Amino acid sequence: MNYDIEESIAILERTPAVLSALLSGLPDCWVMATEGEESWSAFDILGHLIHGEQTDWIQRTERILEHGESKPFEPFDRFAQFADSQGKSLDLLLDEFTELRAANVARLKEMAIGEEQLALKGTHPALGTVTLSQLLATWTVHDLGHIYQIVRTMAAQYKEEVGPWLQYLRVLQESRISH
Repeated sequence: MNYDIEESIAILERTPAVLSALLSGLPDCWVMATEGEESWSAFDILGHLIHGEQTDWIQRTERILEHGESKPFEPFDRFAQFADSQGKSLDLLLDEFTELRAANVARLKEMAIGEEQLALKGTHPALGTVTLSQLLATWTVHDLGHIYQIVRTMAAQYKEEVGPWLQYLRVLQESRISH
């Protein structure tokens, strides 16, 4: 499948509704659960997605469009959510993510990025040269990956409780929890 910005936007604009439907109103035992040491809960992931909306995807898109490879991206703090989300409720994070994503998708649409612009290059601090289409495809897959991570982490909470059905539940076989 070749990258298509409209198809990408279709995923990006749905992510907040998916996460709200999945997480809103759940008890903490679901949204604060992790897969063990150094893994993230749904709450942590939501904070991470918010930080990306504030500092990463649109900013890097604009950097490529304005400066190409001459001005590298700012490094992304993959752990900023731990400080930024302290004291906030899950529902507040869901609302914040929804608002930020709507604004960023609107901004992306306003840019009216054409096929020729998708080939423009930028400089990632660790990866080197990347194209705008790679950046935007990564934003989309990043969402899907974190949705999967949330679902996998939640499913793992019942890993032992499913008994012999474990052999049929791939999501639990990929879980990092080994009871």
